[in-house]
Amino acid sequence: MADIPVQTLHRDPQLFYWILIPITIVMVQTGVLRHYASVLLQTAPKKQDAPAMREQRSLGRGVALRSNYHSLSKKSFESRRDYLISAYENGDFLKEPEKKGQPPANPMSDPGAMDGMMGMMKNNMAMMIPNTLIMSWINAFFSGYVTMKLPFPLTIKFKSMLQAGVQTKDMDPRWMSSISWYFLCIFGLQFVYVFLLGNDNAASQLNQQMQAQQMPNPMMGGPGQDPDKQFKAEAENLAVVDHYSVLDDVEGRLLASLKKA
Repeated sequence: MADIPVQTLHRDPQLFYWILIPITIVMVQTGVLRHYASVLLQTAPKKQDAPAMREQRSLGRGVALRSNYHSLSKKSFESRRDYLISAYENGDFLKEPEKKGQPPANPMSDPGAMDGMMGMMKNNMAMMIPNTLIMSWINAFFSGYVTMKLPFPLTIKFKSMLQAGVQTKDMDPRWMSSISWYFLCIFGLQFVYVFLLGNDNAASQLNQQMQAQQMPNPMMGGPGQDPDKQFKAEAENLAVVDHYSVLDDVEGRLLASLKKA
């Protein structure tokens, strides 16, 4: 059986210095600028009064009770559950009890909601504009270049990811184009940003995407949602919890384990 010939491409070694290094440096500098631009565009949080904070965080008490009830005794759980169910149904935690039962206000008329939407729009613009400029720069100067070959074998499924911008069918998937190097830098420079800017940085696009995809805060929903309905829904969730404790029959389980030993 004949050996498969090794595919060899003769490349100018200067491509490493004139393509890979400039793209990497530009990506790192863009991430640093994105971080400081996000810091400058970030608006200072507004001070909230005590009733608003209580309304926002009281729903989290019910969620925490449902998540950790097994570490409480039955008496402690029932006392907490009865108190929260009564408070949720009576509207004791509402910021404006006189508006109980009324439809929620238009979020567009809420200054806090508008500030949150503007902050989200600023973060998106800080991420989209640099990406558009860098992609245009790479397509204008480095489109179609094959820059490097990976030292490990890959399957054909990686061809579309590593050879973007190179219209070939028979090239070994280990060869990488300049545009593909840009996409790999997007996800591979996170540790560089952490080293330069710390863990809580706004440079990594992957972190921003993960934060955007996270579920809403369970303590309170977004603007336009009726808090009274959320409280009543949580009261129903608490009412159907079937309590058990991790300490139930702990003596018998301990004796049984000692007998087996």
